[in-house]
Amino acid sequence: MVSAQLVKELRERTGAGMMDCKKALVETNGDIEKAIDELRTRGLAKAAKKSGRVASEGLVTSYIHGGGRIGVLVEINCETDFVAKNEDFKNLTRDIAMQIAASNPDYISREEVPQEDIDREKEVLKAQAIEEGKPEKVIEKMVEGRIEKFFKERCLLEQAYIKDPDTTVQDLIHTSISKIGENINIRRFARYEVGEGIEKEETDFASEVMSQIKSE
Repeated sequence: MVSAQLVKELRERTGAGMMDCKKALVETNGDIEKAIDELRTRGLAKAAKKSGRVASEGLVTSYIHGGGRIGVLVEINCETDFVAKNEDFKNLTRDIAMQIAASNPDYISREEVPQEDIDREKEVLKAQAIEEGKPEKVIEKMVEGRIEKFFKERCLLEQAYIKDPDTTVQDLIHTSISKIGENINIRRFARYEVGEGIEKEETDFASEVMSQIKSE
């Protein structure tokens, strides 16, 4: 028997409907973590159906960090003005802006990366592997593995979400689509950092942003 308290907790953690939460808990014998995975799987499937719909409304959100040291502008689109005013959507746009401030992506998705940039990166990675003395027969596989890491570090949607490293930004978007019920797209962003391009001491901005989030 699944308790009402367990259903309530699952609903609060996922935003899914009460009956969906109860069904997921029954199917997973009351294991809340497995139930979350089950709901996420269903949510991603629902989100995929919505991803082809036109999203032309939305918000341009700003985020300023470190007393003005880093500034981010990001445009995130949804389907209706009603959802654009929704608190869940507003919170999502702020979280994405914080992600950009902390992780400094260059692209939204891997599809945006110019082929010449990929080719140049592969050449660098191949040269590194040769310098490390790796056998010729394994170099190609190593380069492919490292180029995947390149995408995960440089493409916003593939980055680990700063508030939950086990989740990607793409997963966050899909979960939001399932919860809100509309297609959501990150259209464009700009990130500015004081002194950018000037040689200076390295700073772990991801840690700084996370410490600021925890203090709020």
